[in-house]
Amino acid sequence: MVVEGVGDRFAGDRPTPYNSAMSILEIFKAGGPVMWPLAICSVVTVAIIIERALELRTSRILDPSVVERVTGLVEGGRLDRAMEVCRKNPGIFTHIVAAGLHQAPKGEPFAREAVEDAGRHETTRLTRYLPTLGTVAAVSPLLGLLGTVTGMIAVFKTIANSGIGQAAELSNGISQALITTATGLLIAIPALVAYNYYSERAERIINRLEGASLRVLRSLFQVPLQAPVEVDRTQASESASRSE
Repeated sequence: MVVEGVGDRFAGDRPTPYNSAMSILEIFKAGGPVMWPLAICSVVTVAIIIERALELRTSRILDPSVVERVTGLVEGGRLDRAMEVCRKNPGIFTHIVAAGLHQAPKGEPFAREAVEDAGRHETTRLTRYLPTLGTVAAVSPLLGLLGTVTGMIAVFKTIANSGIGQAAELSNGISQALITTATGLLIAIPALVAYNYYSERAERIINRLEGASLRVLRSLFQVPLQAPVEVDRTQASESASRSE
């Protein structure tokens, strides 16, 4: 009988946060106020991942049919028709090519400079929101750690005021610490993976854009692009030293 009484007494003190049937709302409440910024981070992470998945599609940015059509028209000398195709198919690639075609009558240096300027401007769209995703990946564990600290502060405050006999109050602080830590990690891990994946994917698309744009320029002027000025100066100095 004594054992049953002790068991009943401890069963009555068993805290609800450890109930296996807790709902998401109950877990959110048990995590304390730090769960609010963590919830915002989770929403931002999901939104950016979905948006980047839709935007960073190679077929959408570099439509093979548009690339081949524009390149073929430029190779055939039909620049007006190529400009018309660019206008009817707005996108990063066509905007870059249109900038070069617009400056083509002024010469290759002007066209190349226009392509480079348009490329720098347009490719920023490929890395949009990625810095925010990286920030979320870095901040979420820190917010979880903050929740851990505040939870442990609540535990020690309870011990100082009521002693260690208040199991329910102690468990509330401990559960807050564990829930916020776990939530921060659950947000940070996919955010970091998505950040690295989309950064590499954007870099690959940028390289393909550069190659396609250079192909159009070479077709436009029928000559290889000139080397940078710094390389020319180096070659000139080497030639001068050899002549001496």
